[in-house]
Order: sequence, then structure tokens, then C-alpha cells
Amino acid sequence: MSTTSDRPDFRPDLQGLRAIAILLVVFAHANVPYAQGGFIGVDVFFVLSGYLISGLLIRELRQTGRIRFLRFYARRLKRLLPALAAMLVVGRAAALWLLSDLEARAQLASAPFAAAWTSNL
Repeated sequence: MSTTSDRPDFRPDLQGLRAIAILLVVFAHANVPYAQGGFIGVDVFFVLSGYLISGLLIRELRQTGRIRFLRFYARRLKRLLPALAAMLVVGRAAALWLLSDLEARAQLASAPFAAAWTSNL
């Protein structure tokens, strides 16, 4: 298992800002008072993610002279798929437990779109 000292490109300051951005969105969804503008967290998260990803791609280009996009996406999928699977399972269980039958069916119908990352299309 790697630690932050093994990864000189790891930026705990930016990861902390991304965590705060996520919390802003969660608080806005939870209707926390004074967090109505929390959706700015989405923009902050994407800007920081773009900066970090661009850094990875530029570093690969400098080190190897090329960018291997398939390898890049394979690394992203390897990191993201376990969290996606857990979210789908927990979301399904929560929908069945917490929602009415009608709401649960609607929620469960969206699962294939969430699994394929096409929810926003």
C-alpha cells in the first residue's frame, strides 16, 4: 500500500479542498441552513479534479513522450468501479428500505444509468 510520502505528486491541500467541496454539496442537499449555495462545491471539485488530472497527463507526456489514454482510463476505472458498485448496492438497499414502492421502483430504474455513467444524458 502506498503512502503519501511514496507519492510526491499527492497534494493533501487540494484533496482537502475537494473534500470540503463535497461536503458543501451534501449540506446543500440536506437543506442545512446557510448552505443553499453549496452547489458551488461541484464547480470547485471539477476545477480541482481537472487541475490534478491535467498534471498527471502532462507528467506522463514529459516522462514518456506520449499519453496512453487507454491506460489512463483503465487506472481511473480500477479506482472508481469499487466505489460505484458499493454505491449501487447501498443505494438499492436504502431505496427498498426507506422509500415507498413507487419511489423505490423509480430509484431502481435509474440504477442502470448510474452504472453506465449516463445519468446526466
